[in-house]
Amino acid sequence: MTDESRPDREPARDKRTGRAAAGERMRNQTRYVDLEVQRAIERGEFDNLPGAGKPLKLPDRHDPDWWLKQFIERENISGVAPPAIMLRTEDAQLDDALDQEPTEDAVRRTVEDFNRRVVEARRQLQGGPPVVTPTRDPDTEVDRWRTRRRARLDAHRAEAREVAAEKPSRRAFWRRRRAG
Repeated sequence: MTDESRPDREPARDKRTGRAAAGERMRNQTRYVDLEVQRAIERGEFDNLPGAGKPLKLPDRHDPDWWLKQFIERENISGVAPPAIMLRTEDAQLDDALDQEPTEDAVRRTVEDFNRRVVEARRQLQGGPPVVTPTRDPDTEVDRWRTRRRARLDAHRAEAREVAAEKPSRRAFWRRRRAG
């Protein structure tokens, strides 16, 4: 039962003013907070804060997880999405990751590891979005890696030839003929 439902108990009152004590405490608390904020401003504790004078980024619609999303973005945190989303992102970036591998065996191992994680995510029934990321054929990916690598090497060689053609040939100083 609450104090209001009991007729024999009245809320505590301030002896000086006769007002309800809880209401008075709330008014005093807001005054105290306002006073402390003013003192902090006078001391300069709010000067030179990051983001001072910049508009707040407010969402278009109500999102109860706005602070979490901003924290993840600000701190550049990755790896907190459901496996289906993580695998889609990794699938989109897999060609770039494969291009960083030095050998065909490393490419094959990377593709096999990716395929293993896709199959494992399909088998888990933990909820979340469905895993629609396709597995990749290691032999096909090795062939594609070879083609991309050959194209990169050809481009580098052509660039090196252009740079070499632009440089004037320099003769050694002892082979120069003196005029006169």
